[in-house]
Amino acid sequence: MTMAASLPVFGRCSHAVVRGIPDSLAAEALRMSGGEAVDLEAARREHQRYTRVLGTELGLELRQLPADPALPDCVFVEDTAVVCGDTALLTRPGAPSRRREVEATKQVLNDLNFNVVEMTDEAATLDGGDILFTGKEFFVGLSQRTNQRGAEILADVFKDYAVSKVSVTGTLHLKSYCTMAGPELIAIGSSEHAQKALQIMQEMSDHRYDKLTLPDDQAANCVYLNIPNKGHVLLHRTAQEFPESAKVFEKLKNYTLIPVSNTELAKVDGGLTCCSVLLNKRA
Repeated sequence: MTMAASLPVFGRCSHAVVRGIPDSLAAEALRMSGGEAVDLEAARREHQRYTRVLGTELGLELRQLPADPALPDCVFVEDTAVVCGDTALLTRPGAPSRRREVEATKQVLNDLNFNVVEMTDEAATLDGGDILFTGKEFFVGLSQRTNQRGAEILADVFKDYAVSKVSVTGTLHLKSYCTMAGPELIAIGSSEHAQKALQIMQEMSDHRYDKLTLPDDQAANCVYLNIPNKGHVLLHRTAQEFPESAKVFEKLKNYTLIPVSNTELAKVDGGLTCCSVLLNKRA
């Protein structure tokens, strides 16, 4: 049987790892530039809505990790692991202050019996927010947080898939302006930086993808899931936040669209994908 013939349904998911927001986030979380103050209570309300959608509304089994005040960025669990099939690669985050975040994720993945691989090479850095898995291949953003060595290790771990490297400019992570909005559908922002990244990806890939172009780069960070009995589901930023981008999402046919606010965590460079590690644990 060929690899392609045995691929699971893209976006199929059984579990989600999420983590609480520590009090230290408002003052100490990393951010690309100075900016507005984070309203912690509002951030927690938005995050509770996000986790409720994944758990209660979509039926995923949640693994909720406690906030750690010593790790101000710990809510952004996506950066700690890249999971594909039964294999989980624990990352080595590019920011040294974030490296201990990986420990809690490791415990969950071990508990769920994933084949856990640790990134021990001290020359490597890799954030999950730089990893775009399309169902057919990986794109790795080379950014302030992810380097060439990190990309090489990911390619070595996930040998069944092509891995292409994309320079990330103008933002923190590749997925800050580019995610999968469905099978073979790339959501991409309209900025020059985002469009340049898309062009590089198209040139490097042997596959052809449709694209969903959003007026706002931040809105291109959305969460696609394929849920039994619901089909295509997309968590996306709200019309209150990005009215023009919301109109683009509304054109998607045969989707369950779920608007989710992310106003507060966006102030510290967080997107919707950043707040979960999505897993499919087949029975």
